[in-house]
Amino acid sequence: MNARRIGALVAALVVGALALVACGDAGSDRASTSTKADAHHHSTADAPPGAPLRNGERFLDLTMPQPYKPKAPTTGTDDYRCFLLDPHLADPAFVTGLDVLPGRRDLVHHVILFRVGPDEVAAAKTQDADAQGQGWTCFGGAGVASEAATNPLESAPWLGAWAPGGGERVLAKDVGIPLEAGSRIIMQVHYNLLEGSHPDTSSARLRLAPGTADLDPLETMLLPAPVELACRSAKSGPLCDRDAAVRDVSTRFGGQSGLMVAGLQFLCGGDPDDPKASPVQTCDRTMRVAATVRAVAGHMHLLGRSISVTLNPGKPRERVLLDVPVWDFDDQGAKSLAKPAKIRPGDVLRVTCRHDQALRDDVPELEDAPERYVVWGEGTTDEMCLGIVMVTEPRKN
Repeated sequence: MNARRIGALVAALVVGALALVACGDAGSDRASTSTKADAHHHSTADAPPGAPLRNGERFLDLTMPQPYKPKAPTTGTDDYRCFLLDPHLADPAFVTGLDVLPGRRDLVHHVILFRVGPDEVAAAKTQDADAQGQGWTCFGGAGVASEAATNPLESAPWLGAWAPGGGERVLAKDVGIPLEAGSRIIMQVHYNLLEGSHPDTSSARLRLAPGTADLDPLETMLLPAPVELACRSAKSGPLCDRDAAVRDVSTRFGGQSGLMVAGLQFLCGGDPDDPKASPVQTCDRTMRVAATVRAVAGHMHLLGRSISVTLNPGKPRERVLLDVPVWDFDDQGAKSLAKPAKIRPGDVLRVTCRHDQALRDDVPELEDAPERYVVWGEGTTDEMCLGIVMVTEPRKN
C-alpha cells in the first residue's frame, strides 16, 4: 500500500474512529449549572447554559426511536451503536447550540452526533436496514463516508458530543455548525458494560438558526497521536506482548482498529514496524489552510495523566492552546479561547499526552483488567490521545 493511500485511510479512520472517541465539550471553561447533561462538544460559548433562544433560533429535539439494550458484539465490554435520526430539515440551518442527554449515565461512555449530508443519506439508510435490531454496530466510526477526504481541514463531520464533565452549551453568537437541507444525523452511543446492561434512551436538543444567518461555519479538527505504553517492568502477562495486544484490540473492535494503530504511527512520523514505547506521545499536524481556533478540548481514558495542544511549538509564535496538567476523565470540558488563535498555512499544531500504567492500581474500572501493552483502542479500558480543535475559516469575499 503506497503512502498516499495509507494517508487517506488514516484520515478516514481518524475522523470516524475517534470514539471519542473523543468526547468533550468545546464550550466555555466555566462550570455548568445544567442538570440535564454532563458534557457537550463544540461550544464556543458566550451564552450561559439554559439561555433563552436568540433572534431567529428554534429548538429541535431528537431521540432514539425506542429503548435500546446494549450488548457487546465481541469479546469485550463495549458496545458502539449508531442510530439514524431525521431532523426533517426542508431548508439549510446552522446548529448554534446543543444539549446531549444520555439516558443511562452509568452505561453511556460517550455520545457523538454526526452530520450525514444529503448525498450520504441513502448509504446511511442501507447501513441501518442491513443491521438487525435498532441501529447498527459502529466500532471505527459511523460507517458512512466522511467529508474528510476532500476537506482541506480534514474536519470531522460532528455536530457535538457528550462525555462526563460539562453541560448544555450555546455557541458564540457569530458562529454555527452548517447542516444542509435533507440531512440526517447519526447518534453514536458508546456503552461501557462493566456495570451490566440496561435499556437506554438517549436524546439531544439542538438549537437551530436559519441557514441564511450571518454566521461563520464552525468545524472540528481532530489531532490524534499514537499510544504505545509498555507493561510495567515488574508486571507480565500474555498481553504484554505488543503484537498480542494489537490482535486483541482488532478482535474486539474489528480489523480497522489494527489499521488505526499502524496508521497513527505513519501519520505521526513513527515506524509502524518498530514503534517506540513511551509514556509520552506526540503528533504534529501541519496546517494547509488559514483558520481561526475558537476552542480546544482533549480526550484520553483512564490511564491519562496530562494533555496539551500547542500552536507552533518551539517557534517564535508558539502558543499553548490547551494545557491540562492533571487529567480528570470525569471533567472533559473544553476551553474556549478568550483570544482566538490565528493559524496560517504551514503552521503546526501539536498534541502531547502522558499516560501512566501505575494508575491501574488506583482506578476501580481497571481492577480486573489484565496487565497489557496499551495501544490506541476504542474501549473504556483501552487508551487514546486526542486533541479536538474547533476552527472557523476566513470568509471568502
